Amino acid sequence: MEPLETALVVLDYAAVAVFGASGALAAARARHDIVTFGFFAAVTGVGGGTLRDLLIDAPVFWVARPEYILVCVGAAVAVWTMGWGRSRDRLLLWFDALGMAAYAVVGALKATSLGVHPISAVIMGVLTASFGGVIRDVLANQPSVLLRRELYVTPALLGSATFVALNALEAPIAVSGGLGFLTAFAVRSGAILFHWQLPAFQGKA
Repeated sequence: MEPLETALVVLDYAAVAVFGASGALAAARARHDIVTFGFFAAVTGVGGGTLRDLLIDAPVFWVARPEYILVCVGAAVAVWTMGWGRSRDRLLLWFDALGMAAYAVVGALKATSLGVHPISAVIMGVLTASFGGVIRDVLANQPSVLLRRELYVTPALLGSATFVALNALEAPIAVSGGLGFLTAFAVRSGAILFHWQLPAFQGKA
């Protein structure tokens, strides 16, 4: 297996796992049953990657490899078994941040590996990183992550762009992927801890 393909697979599984856990945590917050836990985890875990694959006309990644769904189910079982008490909402934020950062790189990496234009590859990273969380929030009847003032799409954009730029400069995949992930996670962490946000529109609607 080529280094690029290996990195894609490793990051993909990691992103699916943490996003799946965030979906299960959303189900836990609403006190759903174990089946709903699994459903939330699966939809959140593979939602962004599914949209990415459909847009770049690639085979949907989990259809031929159902182990991705099993990873989501495993995350759901872990959340159901361990429970998170009062820290559940905070954990949801951090799991979501990890999944977002990983998927920002994964989405751009897969698009790049298939010859997608760099600008489009950045957009694929953003969509992959954000769409699963959007579906999760809709299903959980919670305000969408896209409607919160704290930075969310911006960290995904910066992480994806960092990866694509370094990859274009032929940096080692560990360097470009690692720095892309760290950029997205660092900016999102600042948004969570310090409520970073971009200036709101001040003109007349």
